[in-house]
Amino acid sequence: MSTPQERIWVGIDAGKGHHWAVALNAEGETLFSTKVINDEAQILALIETASERAHEVRWAVDISGRASTLLLALLVVHGQQVVYVPGHTVNRMSGAYRGEAKTDAKDAQVIADQARMRRDFAALSTPPELITTLQLLTNYRADLIADRVRLINRLRDLLVGVCPALERAFDYSGAKGPIVMLTEYQTPAALRRIGIKRLTSWLERRKVRGAGDIATKAIEAAQSQQVALPGEKRAAKLVCDLAHQLLTLDERIRSNDRQIRETFRADERSEIIESLPGMGPILGAEFVAIVGDLTSYKEAGRLASHAGLAPVARDSGRRTGNYHRPKRYHRRLRHVLYLSAQSAMMRPGPSRDYYLKKRAEGLHHTQALLALARRRVDVLGGYRCTRRVPRRLCRFTRGPVSACSPRLRCALCLFRRS
Repeated sequence: MSTPQERIWVGIDAGKGHHWAVALNAEGETLFSTKVINDEAQILALIETASERAHEVRWAVDISGRASTLLLALLVVHGQQVVYVPGHTVNRMSGAYRGEAKTDAKDAQVIADQARMRRDFAALSTPPELITTLQLLTNYRADLIADRVRLINRLRDLLVGVCPALERAFDYSGAKGPIVMLTEYQTPAALRRIGIKRLTSWLERRKVRGAGDIATKAIEAAQSQQVALPGEKRAAKLVCDLAHQLLTLDERIRSNDRQIRETFRADERSEIIESLPGMGPILGAEFVAIVGDLTSYKEAGRLASHAGLAPVARDSGRRTGNYHRPKRYHRRLRHVLYLSAQSAMMRPGPSRDYYLKKRAEGLHHTQALLALARRRVDVLGGYRCTRRVPRRLCRFTRGPVSACSPRLRCALCLFRRS
């Protein structure tokens, strides 16, 4: 048997069905390259093989999602050090290695070699149960919202072939009443037969808000078209089916939102996060699902960079101070912070004052909102300011701001102090 190495690096190109593992020593020489089925027994065998080859094994993976959940869980349970090598880095660095081939073995070798040469990759660990649950619920909510958008687009497209005036009359994405009406009445002839009064009563029995206005608009649209379009009957049946699917989907979304709200508020940080204006339970849950407990961010600037809110320098030679928007950042995290800043800006308070200040400086609406979101990142990232401020009542503890403990200091007080 060969003498065990002092330290080796194992790069894993993760996949749903199988992984590919390549081990390198300190000189960059390949010790083994093997295919590993995404199964507990084979992954444990890989860990045992790597442990026999060296006194210290360092692992690197290119996927931290569901495909590598079993792999990461087993590595963490057995006390292994694991880092995350972004796929963008692997893609860019593959061109620096010999050959133009794109294989799982080459990708795994690049991952291992990058982990061997660099020390700035983020370490991976098994997230807590609450964060994992929030990740599943928020991802499922995003899928449900995408399904709802597709259903509404298909419904509007079918309605154009039945009655264009009826399609224009309502905003089907934001109102439940018109969808309820389409479960029974889809054609101009059917709407004309029932009339305003009976349609209003029919909608009221189904607890639709503004039933009279909906009935009036629908009958007016129906009276504007007397001709029956080709394929109207079949299209009406499809519209009826889509309307029922939308109502069912809306109920699933509401149920999912209740689960997200209950899970998020079970966390002790939820009250502090929600104390920041514009950050409700849904956005707060998405924020926690992405950033976790913030231990991976040494400062608020790292969080801002991850969200794409920190400018990137493009200096060269005598050109200095040349900043541009970043190209690589977490789109969903940026979207969460942007929406929360937009909601906070619409109400009187420090956020709106700061937004108006930036608009007065000549920034456009989007630029001012991004500046506000960047300032709020300092709050969410735990930014502290040593300047003395007048005594105010804390929104969270109901006591003086100066008496707030660092653990329970509310986000609004931090925003005023930043």
